[in-house]
This record gives sequence, C-alpha cells and structure tokens, in this order.
Amino acid sequence: MLKSEKVEFIINKLEELYPSIPVPLDHKDPYTLLIAVLMSAQSTDVRVNQITPLLFAKADNPYDMVKLSVEEIREIIKPVGLSPMKSKGIHGLSKILIERHNGSVPQTYEELEELPAVGHKTAAVVLSQAFGIPAFPVDTHIHRLMYRWNLSNGKNVVQTERDAKRLFPEHKWNDLHLQIIWYGREYSPARGWDLNKDVITSTVGRKSVLNDYYKTLSRKRNNQILSSKK
Repeated sequence: MLKSEKVEFIINKLEELYPSIPVPLDHKDPYTLLIAVLMSAQSTDVRVNQITPLLFAKADNPYDMVKLSVEEIREIIKPVGLSPMKSKGIHGLSKILIERHNGSVPQTYEELEELPAVGHKTAAVVLSQAFGIPAFPVDTHIHRLMYRWNLSNGKNVVQTERDAKRLFPEHKWNDLHLQIIWYGREYSPARGWDLNKDVITSTVGRKSVLNDYYKTLSRKRNNQILSSKK
C-alpha cells in the first residue's frame, strides 16, 4: 500500500468511526480552554474536567483569576499534579493577557508561546480548538500511532508534527488530531493493546511493530501453557 493510500484509508476510517468529534477538555471560551490545556500536562482529561469547574467557579476570566493568589489557585488544582508550576503559570499568563492583550487570548503561536507555562502543543490546541486555525497538536497518542502506522520515525514530537502536516491535508488537521487521540485511547492504547480491535494498525501498521506484537503474544501464550502444566 502506497503512503498516499494509507493516508486515505486512515482518514476514511476515522471519519467512519468519529463523524462527530467530541472535544476532550470541557471549556466555554478560549481562556478556559487555555487554562484547561495547561492543567492537562502530565494529567488526564478526566481529572482536569473534574477540577476546572471548581477553579472556574471562582475565576473563569483573567481579571478574576489575578484576584486569586498563586497559593489559592494551587490549592484548587493540586489534584491534577504539578500544581506549583501550573498555578504560577495560570496566574502569570492571566496578568499578561490583561496587560498586553486586553484580557483576550492571542491567536498566534508566537504570542501564545510567550505566556508562562504555555508550550508549542498547548498553543496548537488553543489555535485549533478555540479559533479553528489549522494546527496539528501532537500528544502521546498521536506520537505513538504515527509511529505504529509507519508515517513517522517516532524520534520526537517535533518530527511527528512535521510529518503529520506533510502527509495529511491542511483542512483536515483540526479534525484528525482529535480523531487520532480518540482512536488511540479506544483502539490502539500503549497498554492492553488488542490488535484484533485495531483495524487501522492491523491494515497499515509498521511491519516491525506488528512482528513485535505477535512475538509478545506468542511468548505470553507459551508462558500460559507452561504455567498450566505445572
């Protein structure tokens, strides 16, 4: 299968599975999305969605957020992890949004990445999901699947993003990055992976990945057989 055929197959299968695409992080506007994405670093979307309502009940805009102390923010968001860094980032970026952007979230990579605790991936998520600007944020699921599907070498997320943008049509980026995340969670996880349920990888997957999967499966079965004979 040619790479272009792989890409077409992946797009069609994801469209079939996710015709309407839920957004993982609950938010109501660009600011609350920015805060939610910042909080999601090394945490789960489920946990973040449990904590953001508590924070946003006190402050859902930069003007109210700066009225809270860093310590108050930290106490609220502690369950999501990395709260010392995240609370400083939330307070600091809220102050900058007021001082430099009239309280609004900017719409460029450069301006977003100048904000405390906001990296390239966070900026890309905000641009794509809040403003509809074509972007391809790469998280662990996308990084894993781009390698499994032999569309990127898996060396780093920068290369994975570059490859994704090169291979997939720009008008599909915003949908695809979410569709791939959902697919990775449901059908092609890092742990507990069942290739029989993963139609995309079983169809277009990297040969070495498939071989390793079957070797591991065979080893597990042999160990089960040996254990049952004891």
